[in-house]
Amino acid sequence: MSATLLLASTSPYRRRLLERLGLPFAVEEPRVDEGALADEAPAERALRLARAKAAAVSVRHPQALVLGSDQVAELAGTILDKPGDAAGCLAQLSASSGRAVAFHTAVVLTRGEPAIRREHVDHTVVRFRELDRARIAEYVLRDAPHDCAGGFRAEGLGSALFDSVETRDPSALIGLPLIWVAAALAACGLDPLSPVALAGDAAR
Repeated sequence: MSATLLLASTSPYRRRLLERLGLPFAVEEPRVDEGALADEAPAERALRLARAKAAAVSVRHPQALVLGSDQVAELAGTILDKPGDAAGCLAQLSASSGRAVAFHTAVVLTRGEPAIRREHVDHTVVRFRELDRARIAEYVLRDAPHDCAGGFRAEGLGSALFDSVETRDPSALIGLPLIWVAAALAACGLDPLSPVALAGDAAR
């Protein structure tokens, strides 16, 4: 496999998701400012940051395929950033109880030489059960989702909080829409189902 694939993220969630495709890749920190801009819609923020992450790594490795991604959670127009601690998780989940939270997951695949640029934004809506404070506190204690926007881990006990999830790609909620990523990589010559890819995966 001639192309080099780089994940412009140090997120362990995105790394584990990309590993599912069985393709060799390296991880590089993009080191970009992730601050919000005034009057920026949540989906626009996610795409802007995904572009910035991919571009920052692509400049350093112009011949590599670089994958950048970002996710923004939104409750009734308010962005839910990573809570950071148990109190933040309690506050976010209490506000989300009985309501719908939208997750906008943007991904950009780029290469500098020869030029490639593909972009996608996946939209997922999570509807939460009516949750009392005791159950929320018990969940936060068990899962400790302090670094997850919305205050939960979808791949953990977080599913017990949900009434429903509306999405075209379940992996998008965790942080990387693998359905789109797999197709985009295949179009660029890195097909997870190619005989070369399968042989490389078996050899590891």
